[in-house]
Amino acid sequence: MGKLKILILFFVMTSCLSQENKIILNIDKDILSDKVDTYIQKYESLDIFSGAIVIAQNGEPLYSKAFGLANRDRNQPNTLQTKYLIGSMNKDFTRVIVLQLIAEDKLKWGDKMVTYLSDFNQQGASEITVRELADHTSGFGDYESWDYVELPYPKKNMETILEIAKNQELLFQPGTASEYSNVGYVLLGAIIEKITGNSYIQNVQERIVEPLGMKNTYLNDILNKPDRTIGYMKTINGIEDTEIVLAEPRPDGGFWCTPSDLLLFYQNLFYGNKLIPENIRTTDSYFKRLIPSFDKANSIEYLAGGTNGHNSVIAQFLKENFSIIVLANMDEPVAEKVADGIVDILKGNEPPAPKLPALLASYDAYKTKGITYLKDNFEEITSNFYPNDPKDGILNNLGYQLMGDGKLEEALDILKLNTELFPEVANCWDSYGEILLKKDDNKAALEAYKKALSINPDLPSAQEMVKELSN
Repeated sequence: MGKLKILILFFVMTSCLSQENKIILNIDKDILSDKVDTYIQKYESLDIFSGAIVIAQNGEPLYSKAFGLANRDRNQPNTLQTKYLIGSMNKDFTRVIVLQLIAEDKLKWGDKMVTYLSDFNQQGASEITVRELADHTSGFGDYESWDYVELPYPKKNMETILEIAKNQELLFQPGTASEYSNVGYVLLGAIIEKITGNSYIQNVQERIVEPLGMKNTYLNDILNKPDRTIGYMKTINGIEDTEIVLAEPRPDGGFWCTPSDLLLFYQNLFYGNKLIPENIRTTDSYFKRLIPSFDKANSIEYLAGGTNGHNSVIAQFLKENFSIIVLANMDEPVAEKVADGIVDILKGNEPPAPKLPALLASYDAYKTKGITYLKDNFEEITSNFYPNDPKDGILNNLGYQLMGDGKLEEALDILKLNTELFPEVANCWDSYGEILLKKDDNKAALEAYKKALSINPDLPSAQEMVKELSN
């Protein structure tokens, strides 16, 4: 697993929170603008945010502004008309089409996946329902890996993912547990295509984009679009672009749009009737969960998406119809952090000062205060990290960056520490074995790989290296 140097995920964060402090929804526009501008300047001073922000009430913007550069090589600024990658937020588009097909009596929540998609023969696959695919309880997981990312751009498509899915064992029996699943939404997209006879993209265009008048949304041919953002990560070597992770939009993620188009979509998702009949909403477990929040003051629904160098979020006050949208072409979780800070401003509180991303903060702590300090204060140092992502990836990624730079002693320190912080994670030992090999310590490397296999006997890279080193 040493190849997994970066977290290459489309993710979505959903939660419904009730804020203790009353939100100041009648705040003066000029005061709001000044406070948000001052707040964002702190992020810009660290060079960790560029993007666009829209704050709206009842769909009408109170604050709209873009920051930083869409393309640093061309010195091209971000604007409110720039198209931003929204990641897994377009899973909501896929869910809408599923609901529309249910309304048209062409699909049912209880329909089996294999009714529409053949060649899924893994144990349990025949029992998976449409609802389980939509609710992340199907047993499928993810398809992302470094091998997938390195595929040629045209190969990163639904067909490739479906072939990957056909060869995946389920993580659990359908309906018995929950695991966030990009594969599940690609399978929903394939079901949509099977039922309608049209491509997934054509369905989105005809069923959502055109009816809502979303004129600033890109669904395909992304590489050739001049007014989209380039994604950037701040690394130990400076700012680097993340174009390698791009793929054509799919049912699990990858649309590009302006903040105003995204606002238009979510206004209709939550409050309109152009997309989904009200009687069909109530059949969906997601909307059922939200119903009480529409009557509860200051209840916020967060929806977010992202991948390396791009992240996006809407924080929606459901009862008050107050929206905060942040689209960023810098690495996650900056959009969510900015949105949280704006919520603090609306509560009359001082938002927390921005922090460097967890990887950079870890390296800075290591260089300035030493490995022991990093170990003893790891949780605090890495607080600026997406909460649902495994933290063992932070030092793993840092270690590989250091290896790539030829800083082997530093990489050894970092990857050894990772095994101490996360001794039960096989990939930590696998990566530690790799740096030991580069240091020509074959005996210690063999022991590290054996340790990895004791935790996960099916880890291919460790299996290969144990066989090679044992001979």
